[in-house]
Amino acid sequence: MNKITVPAGYRPKLNSYDTQAVISFIKQSFQLEFSARLGLKRVSAPLFVTRSSGLNDDLNGYERPVTFDIPAIGAEAQVVHSLAKWKRLALKKYDFAVHEGLYTDMNAIRRDEELDNLHSVYVDQWDWEKVITREDRTLDYLKHTVRIIVDIICNINDKLRIRYPQLNTELSRDVSFITSQELEDMYPSLSPEQRENEYSKAHETAFIMQIGGKLRSGIPHGGRAPDYDDWSLNGDIIFRNELLGRSLEISSMGIRVDAEALDRQLELSGCNERRSLPFHKMLLEDKLPLTIGGGIGQSRLCMLLMGCAHIGEVQSSVWDSETVKVCEENGIPLL
Repeated sequence: MNKITVPAGYRPKLNSYDTQAVISFIKQSFQLEFSARLGLKRVSAPLFVTRSSGLNDDLNGYERPVTFDIPAIGAEAQVVHSLAKWKRLALKKYDFAVHEGLYTDMNAIRRDEELDNLHSVYVDQWDWEKVITREDRTLDYLKHTVRIIVDIICNINDKLRIRYPQLNTELSRDVSFITSQELEDMYPSLSPEQRENEYSKAHETAFIMQIGGKLRSGIPHGGRAPDYDDWSLNGDIIFRNELLGRSLEISSMGIRVDAEALDRQLELSGCNERRSLPFHKMLLEDKLPLTIGGGIGQSRLCMLLMGCAHIGEVQSSVWDSETVKVCEENGIPLL
């Protein structure tokens, strides 16, 4: 069921014109620093892939991709859920060297999304992927990369507050690292989302690690497809959002599966039929580069830094009539 939270006394900090200017400033500034510090080059990426390619991201496994036929090629295509698999193939095809990578705009339609302040049917994020060595496949390397991304976000926030003094979002550069199992042990009676919300009260910036496999309770912290992240070397970057009184996930990322991790996770998830797909065969035969990568929500980032109550304030999408009504009644301007 769709739901919306209205913060008491909320008023937008910017008018419509300045809102567009700030969105542009955030996106341009982030891309410049992000690509420079991680050694990434911008590339063009597909909006859709053929169904038979096995390249689409399965997310939690139940979301239905938007599918349509292309008579000219006699095949069905799917709007991407993310570019997790495509990026790794692109790194090989474009001959990227070790410690070089790519980033791109990823636009998706997630038709089964439940709508609330943070979730929209329309998804826009920076998808990125970088070639690494086998020696880089460690928690230390993962944590180092997480700290760089958090530092970039905080730098953009500092610049924004100087340029627009009415924006007063405060972010912590101090990242708290915790595994999903440790989080479950701390809050066994809470749901995964509630655990993150509770943890963020004391740790304003956190990285929740090792998401995908079942915890001791028998329930995973969150869904992860078995064929991109290594479940032992991944996680989510979250920031505390005081306006909404909850955590806000900005990025899902991780070191990607090698042949051994893919073999194990396909077995655990009951997805052995994927072994015959072209992408998976290449991975199992060690024909793709080892990589780290993820997605960083563009609208989520803008919403956080601008102190917005609803993601519809920073992106154009479609909403149910009740959401539109509540926003109109409470002065929340949906684009």
